[in-house]
Amino acid sequence: MRCALFVGCLLAAVSASSLPASARPALRLRGGVQPVTSLVPGAAPTRAVSAVKKGELRGGGGGFDFALLAAFAGWYYFNYYYTLNNKLALNAAGGSTGFPVTIAFLQMAIGAVYALFLWAAPDARPLPETTSKDLLAFLPVAVCLAGAHISSIFSMNLGAVSFSQIVKAAEPAFAALLGVTMYGKTVSKAKWLCLIPVIGGVCLASAKELDFSVLALLAAVIANVFAAFRANENKKLMDTPGLDTRVGSTGNQFAISTIMGTLCLLPVFLLTEASRFGEFMSLFKTSSALRNNLITSGFYFYLYNELSTLTIKKTSATTQSVANTAKRVIVIVGVAIALGESLEPIKMLGCSIGIGGVFLYSLAK
Repeated sequence: MRCALFVGCLLAAVSASSLPASARPALRLRGGVQPVTSLVPGAAPTRAVSAVKKGELRGGGGGFDFALLAAFAGWYYFNYYYTLNNKLALNAAGGSTGFPVTIAFLQMAIGAVYALFLWAAPDARPLPETTSKDLLAFLPVAVCLAGAHISSIFSMNLGAVSFSQIVKAAEPAFAALLGVTMYGKTVSKAKWLCLIPVIGGVCLASAKELDFSVLALLAAVIANVFAAFRANENKKLMDTPGLDTRVGSTGNQFAISTIMGTLCLLPVFLLTEASRFGEFMSLFKTSSALRNNLITSGFYFYLYNELSTLTIKKTSATTQSVANTAKRVIVIVGVAIALGESLEPIKMLGCSIGIGGVFLYSLAK
């Protein structure tokens, strides 16, 4: 009940800021809808509209962006519970010999169904007016979303969640490297130097990992590559002229990515675990741990990614990676305690060094 109330309040606050002005209801007074006009006689109405748009998320004196703060809080909250419930679902499905591809595909499918429901429900979310060219532009983001998701699932399925999250803390290094080599961005020498403790901390934390697996490490690295590509492609996509108007909102933007990402995972599922789907369904019907954790993790996955997408729109791709890494501190410690995973001193020291490097990276100019 508390979770549902939290979801409702959070999405109401965040969605209000992500809707374009044209999609928000006009203020109704006696006599009908009144247009926004300037308080200064003779001034152009567009000035007033521009001023409102410019400071719509700020206080009168330009204080905190509360909608962005709510988006970050919700992103952290849902990411934590997604990670926990996802691992419980993987364990209930058989662990390393279970159904990682099926779970990854169904989690995205749950999000896709939820997105379609919001479009179908009255007054929930307006349909986007995207063109075929727009959908083609969405394809790289969808592929990267699907690739990062299934790679993360494999990493967490083959090893400890805390180990997977520590390795994925090196994501800023991948984002910086890809930004420089493929997106024409520049990274200062100070930022490059700050990546040394990030990578060193990950290596140190991995040295005493009890559940170390080369495959889990490789899967986490692949997830980092996909996540870095997705962050840059997402920012590039949302900077496309006119796309915001046609898509309608940040929620629609992620909904399209999720539906297309689900379709991208479908061939992978059909080629790998589709032949065992009957076995999976038998387990799904008899195991409440699998059933409950799969459904909730799919829902949480969609929510935390939509909120993450909103933060990308308001920040840079590198800031997104830094915030994503800071969030891992909560996930690493919280999930490790909840699941009884090892928190060896050397592992936590490496984690602290890595997170400290990320903090310095965020301050470096």
